[in-house]
Amino acid sequence: MGVGNIRVIDVKEGILADNDLRAEQLRERLRTQSTFLLNLMASPGAGKTSLILRTIGALKDEFRLGVLEADIESVVDSEKVATTGTPVIQLRTGGFCHLDAFMVEEGLSAMDVDALDCIIVENVGNLVCPAEFDTGAVKKAVILSVPEGDDKPLKYPLIFTVCDVVVVNKVDYLEGSDFDMRKFRERVLKLNPSAEIIEVSCKTGQGIDAWTSWLRKEIKSLLNDRL
Repeated sequence: MGVGNIRVIDVKEGILADNDLRAEQLRERLRTQSTFLLNLMASPGAGKTSLILRTIGALKDEFRLGVLEADIESVVDSEKVATTGTPVIQLRTGGFCHLDAFMVEEGLSAMDVDALDCIIVENVGNLVCPAEFDTGAVKKAVILSVPEGDDKPLKYPLIFTVCDVVVVNKVDYLEGSDFDMRKFRERVLKLNPSAEIIEVSCKTGQGIDAWTSWLRKEIKSLLNDRL
């Protein structure tokens, strides 16, 4: 089913017992195809779509990019991505608060994966369920925005434990806020000592180079592995 020029796929949750196996199979297939899959997680309003748009703007001339957008309903974010000319598929979960490998695989089946170097999955917005399901992604990123507070690693430890990189967005709000970046970093690194922590503002562009440098390195690492 389509909405305008955006293809919409209604997806259903796979059987949890089979998800890890399907995720590993999908991950290996994408490695073979030299396609980097990033699972991007965050609360609603943290800036997932904004970061994706910034990423497209910075890397579109270097890599062939695609996006899988996931929401319970609507195609609002897909419409924003589509204006950039980037291939995008909307995954409509119909009530499920996360994506799993079965859902991602269904979305990828509607894309020309061989023609893409990197596909960004914008997971359903929350800090709980998405952390529990392997999507088959090569790397996982979580965004936390300054207005959400520096205590979120204490309240939602799993998502910070399983991620490879933490993006702190809306740092332009730091002045005048009670967000303590030092405490936040300490809390994340206590859970996940190897996590990268990158401070950005999707509004001003601050820190976007650091984010895209990290992503560029990871994509090239996968591509080089297949040479």
